Formats: sequence, C-alpha cells, structure tokens
Amino acid sequence: MEEKHVPYEMKLVDLSNKPEWFLKISPEGKVPVIKFEEKWVPDSDFITQSLEEKFPDPPLGIPPEKASVGSKIFSTFIGFLKSKDASDGTEQALLNELSAFNDYIKENGPYINGEKVSAADLALGPKLYHLEVALGHYKNWSIPESLPYFRSYMKAIFSLDSFIKTRALPEDVIAGWRPKVMG
Repeated sequence: MEEKHVPYEMKLVDLSNKPEWFLKISPEGKVPVIKFEEKWVPDSDFITQSLEEKFPDPPLGIPPEKASVGSKIFSTFIGFLKSKDASDGTEQALLNELSAFNDYIKENGPYINGEKVSAADLALGPKLYHLEVALGHYKNWSIPESLPYFRSYMKAIFSLDSFIKTRALPEDVIAGWRPKVMG
C-alpha cells in the first residue's frame, strides 16, 4: 500500500497478547489483515493480488515463473534459528538458499523482477529483516561477505521508504522469535 500510495490506517497488534477487537476481525489471529468491500481478509497473497487489480499503478506484479524466487529462504532461516545442533546442516541449507538467491540477483537484479521493485521483493523484505535481526541476536550470525549481490539486495529493500515506514522495531523482532528459539 505504501508503494502504491494507497492511504491506510495501520494498527499494530501484540501477537502474544491479541486484543479482542483483533480476534473479532481475524479469528485465527493472522496478520496482516485488510478490509476489502466490507470483509476482513487475512491472506497476504490475496491482499497483494487485490491491491494490484484495484490500484494497477505502479505495477508491482511479477511473472509466475519468478514468483518462487527466494521462497525457501524463510523456511531455512527458521530451521537454522531453531537449531540447537551446529552440525545438523541447517546453517548450510540457509547458506545454499542465500547463495542461489545471490546468483539469481547477480544475473537478473537488482530486484527479483529486474530493474523495478515488485510484490515479491516487498514480501521477501520483511522476512530478510527478521533473518538479519534474529540471527544476529540469537546466533551472532550475519550475511557472509561472499554474497555481495544478496547483501546489496537487502540494502536496497531496507532503504525503500515503504519498508522504513512499515518495518518492525528490532526489539520486537527479537521478542517475537524468543518463544520459538527457546521453546
């Protein structure tokens, strides 16, 4: 919505203590949630598609063949973050995904869809932010220097006004992952 300059009202919710008003509009407690035509919808993909149809300018859509670029990064990040065994291969699995993404951006970047930011970048950005903050805090881990295109991609995404205006505070990211890491 920021990228399309669509006005909206943002309400932050403590996901560990969901208020009653929020559970009334999103009974499963999912975020983000948006009101479309008097109906509350909690599905990011549906929200993105609906916004693209209703507000086509600037176009943020992406060809289907590029939609899955970077899609395994988040799940491998979670595996590594939750891992208690340094030799279980979860760090290498994450490095493999980041390396593949680095190579893709080197050939096709600076963004997933080329020269212009797309919905895929906007969806991946917050996940990479969580990766950077949570792994830095819980594992003292950072993106290797050997992935310069990936590092440049993150810097570009993190410097977008739309990202800056909507990102979580680092301490909220850390607190949000604490039960998953400690549990």
